[in-house]
Parts: sequence; C-alpha cells; structure tokens
Amino acid sequence: MGRVFQIGKTWYIDVSYKGKRIREAVGKDKKLAITILKKKEIELIENRHLDIKRNAKVKFSDFSTYFLNTYSKVNKKSWKRDQLSINHLNKFFGSKFLYEITSKDIEEYKKKRLETGIKTSTLNRELACLKTILNKAVEWEYLKETPPKIKLFKENNQRVRYLTENEAKTLIDLSPEPLKGIIIIALNTGMRQGEILNLKWKDIDFKEKIITIWDTKSKEKRYIPINEIVYNTLLNIDRNPESEYVFYGEDPKKPISGSYITHSFNRIVKKAGIKDFRFHDLRHTFASWLVMKGVNLKTIQELLGHKDQRMTLRYSHLSPEVKKEAVEILSENFNFGKNTAKVNFNKNKKIVKTIDRQRIGGVA
Repeated sequence: MGRVFQIGKTWYIDVSYKGKRIREAVGKDKKLAITILKKKEIELIENRHLDIKRNAKVKFSDFSTYFLNTYSKVNKKSWKRDQLSINHLNKFFGSKFLYEITSKDIEEYKKKRLETGIKTSTLNRELACLKTILNKAVEWEYLKETPPKIKLFKENNQRVRYLTENEAKTLIDLSPEPLKGIIIIALNTGMRQGEILNLKWKDIDFKEKIITIWDTKSKEKRYIPINEIVYNTLLNIDRNPESEYVFYGEDPKKPISGSYITHSFNRIVKKAGIKDFRFHDLRHTFASWLVMKGVNLKTIQELLGHKDQRMTLRYSHLSPEVKKEAVEILSENFNFGKNTAKVNFNKNKKIVKTIDRQRIGGVA
C-alpha cells in the first residue's frame, strides 16, 4: 500500500488508500521511515476503512460519569441505583479504556464481587448497568466493536414475603410517627415507598376518597381508593402550611428522606423480631391479604399498577378456596351430573356394606 524512497540523503514515505495519499519527508534514517510508513498505513485503514476515531481512547471511569449525568439522571428514576453500581464498576474497570474491557475481565469482576458476599440480585444490577454503559458507548460512537456479552445470574423473582395480622399490629405499635402513618398507608394501598414519600396533599381527594399517583414506575397515572383506615390516618396528620408534601423532611419544601425511613423501618423490624422483611414487602402484604380475602387478580393488578399480569400471578397460590369455589360453580349447571354421582354413590355404598358383612362373617 505504501513505500519508502530516498532522494539524496533524505528518506520519504509515499502511501495511499482509497483516494487519500500521503507523501512526507522523514529524515536520514531509513528504519524510522519504515516505522512511520507502517503507522500511516494503520491510520489510513482505521480512519477510512474501519472508521475508528483517533480520539476514542476514553477511560471507563470518564465515560461512566458522562453516562450517569447525560443519560441516567435524565431518563431513569433509578439513577441512584446506577450511581451505586458505577461506584463499584469504577473500582475494577475505571482505569481501562472502553475497548480494553473483555469477557474475561467481566467474569473476574463477577468473581471478585461475589467473594465480598453480595447477593446475585445486587450483582445483576451492576452487570446490567455495565451492559447499558457499553451499549451506549457503541451507540454514541465511542466504541465501534460489539461489546462483550454479559451473562446475568438467574434470579427468583417470585419471592413473596408478607406479614401476618399479628406481625403487622406489632410493627405498627412499635413504630413512631411519621413511620407509623407511612406503614399504615403502605399496608392499605400497596403504594411503593417512593410514591408514599412523594405524596402531596393536592393528590388526595378526601371527598371521593381517591389518591392519584402521577409519577408511577409504569409512567401511567394510577388511582388508588382510600379505605377508612387510610382516610383517618391522613386526617390525623398535622399539616405544615409551608409544605406541599404529606411527609416532609427537615426542609419542608422537600419530602422526607427515603434512606431515613428505610433505616428506621429496618430498626423497628428487628425490634419486632420479624425476619427477612423489607419495606417493599408491605406492598406484597397488601396484595397477599387481598388475594386471601377473595379479591380477583385483575383488580389487584390494577391496584398495584402492574402492566403485566404475570407480576400479579405470584400471589395466585394464596387463594386455594377461591379456585375451589370457581369450579363448584359449574356443578350448578350439571343437574344430571349430580344425579349420576348420587346414584353411583348409593350403589357403591351398598357394595361396601356387602363386603363389610362378608368380612365380619369370616368369608373375606
């Protein structure tokens, strides 16, 4: 593709690729001219054939910060989860250029993180974040090659942990305000922690007994009926005229801190002697109690705001009596079936009695 040649005592390079030609004087050293020729050939192939940017040497730590501020904070409610993931990812990948990250590196990262004792579900969140970062690097033309495949661990997302009524009563009795009110609302509405903490007085219609959630996880407005317990709980909350929030923090213009509520909740759960229970499980409790009371899954799906009914089906095993009642409905339409069953039952009853008499008489 190119050549070196000498004019007088000076060596030159002459290289061309797809219409672009470079001819330069190098100096008196032929070896240096050959080295520069090879470098120019590579540059031409990369820039013209593979279209690789010369300035694409971007450190993972720099790009992950850019990703967090430009994409995650703008598009994701869970950007703080990404921030936590990136903190861990940077400790391992931070000094590497994006194109240097290999499948082997990722497997080593998984091994090191698991050695710290974290759950696979937590590691999956970090790996999912890494996958999104690398895909965005390709989309934004910082990477021209397909990033390595990232295999996540299988998770059991069917975990349903709910409180008994006695456990719920103990938890509420031990909780100070405002945590007590927050727990009561969660148990009676199925609202997520963030939805409760960001609840504003203007979102509550006391006349119609309806709460409107505007900013939901599914990005669709949701209406939640208020029962008498929630109605009275909300009425008994002292309203701060300086705050639009039902549960406000030290700054009345801001909602109460989620980390503060989580910390307080975990402390009370431990004090109550309740094992393996998180704040989000209050939402599971709400759904589980409804199912056990015979409420149909479609209604529960709408109350929880699940787009996919498969999320709601995890509670279906809690309603065996409802299933029995459902199939019994069919027997009302099958009178001939009832009669046949009755005849067969009486016939079988006579046979059983005959066998018993034979046994008593020593025949059997």
